[in-house]
Amino acid sequence: MSGVVITLLIVAALFVLALLWVMGAYNGLVKLRNRYKNAFAQIDVQLKRRYDLIPNLVETAKKYMSHERETLEAVITARNSASSARKNVSPDDASNMKDLMVSEGALGASLGNLFALSESYPDLKANQNMMQLTEELTSTENKVGFSRQAYNDAVTVYNTKRETFPTNIIAGMFNFNDAILFEVSDPSEREAVKVEF
Repeated sequence: MSGVVITLLIVAALFVLALLWVMGAYNGLVKLRNRYKNAFAQIDVQLKRRYDLIPNLVETAKKYMSHERETLEAVITARNSASSARKNVSPDDASNMKDLMVSEGALGASLGNLFALSESYPDLKANQNMMQLTEELTSTENKVGFSRQAYNDAVTVYNTKRETFPTNIIAGMFNFNDAILFEVSDPSEREAVKVEF
C-alpha cells in the first residue's frame, strides 16, 4: 500500500471515530433532556392532583369558617394562579419556571394561613371529610417534594453533562439549552405547610 492510501484510511478512521463520538454525545444529551422532562411531568401530575384537592378542601372549610371569607378566597386565587402558571410552564424556560415557583410559594403561604386559622374551629378539625382531604393533601405534598427532588437531580445531571468539555461543544451546536432547577424563590417557602388537624 502506498502512503497516500494509508493516510486516507487513517483520516477516514479518525472521521468515523469523530462522527461516532458526536453521535454518542448528542444521543446522551437527548437522553438526559428527556429524563428531566419526564421528571418535570411527574411534578406536573402531582401539582394537578393538589390543585384538584384544594377546591374540595375550601368547600369543606367554608361551612365552618364563614367569617374567614378573605382567607378562603386567597387560597382559591392562589390555586388558580398556580394552576395557570403550571399550564404555561416548560422546564427549559426560565421565566415560566420562575412564575410557577412564585405561584407555588403563594399557594403554600395561603394554605398555611388556612390551616393556621382552622385550628380555631374544632368542629372543622373533627370533620371526617376535612380529615380525609387533609391526609390526601399531605400525601400529595410529599409526592410533590419527592418529584421535585427527582427533577432537580435529573436537571443537575443534564446541566453538568451539557456544560462539561467536550460535550459542551455539541450542546452549543445543537442548541441544548440550560434546564432550570425547581427552587424555592422565597425563604419563607422553605417552611413546611402544616396540614395536620
